[in-house]
Amino acid sequence: MQILVLNGSPRMNGNTRTALNRIIFGIKKNMPAVDVNSIDVTKLNMSGCTNCDECKCNGGVCVMQDDSAELMEKVSQADTIIVGTPVYWWGMSSQMKMVIDKFYSKDEQFHTQNKKVGIVVVGASPTDDKQYQLIGDQFRCICEYLGWRMVFDEPISAFAEDEVAANSMELFRLGELWKML
Repeated sequence: MQILVLNGSPRMNGNTRTALNRIIFGIKKNMPAVDVNSIDVTKLNMSGCTNCDECKCNGGVCVMQDDSAELMEKVSQADTIIVGTPVYWWGMSSQMKMVIDKFYSKDEQFHTQNKKVGIVVVGASPTDDKQYQLIGDQFRCICEYLGWRMVFDEPISAFAEDEVAANSMELFRLGELWKML
């Protein structure tokens, strides 16, 4: 099994990264045979989709001269994708949205793959705030469209920089998400 973890937070030591690292820790501790690859999408050279449709004519490869094609190949190879994003103005980070938009290049191929998806969304508001639901609903729609299965949707309320790291109950819960895979 191959798991691809996509971190969409530009903060080097923020709550999203802490949450994803705890999930990875739980997976590696309890599923040692699983291959886990983590990518910080904010470090990639990505450009927005221009809807040129060239990818639809060449087997699903984005023609932009950036890291899109290589990243989409890694998404294609993964059995499970775990996405972490902070909440930025009622949605996922722009860096993560750019990655999600590139799914278009391989959507025909992705339809034939039975992937699992987990998301972690970190924001400053309480977890019952609508912004978490909006991001979760977008991923549920993507999964429904592609025939993938959402295995977890974890909203986390954390404002201070080290708030997740200081919350032992949250860390425990995140470390147990491997059971959903």
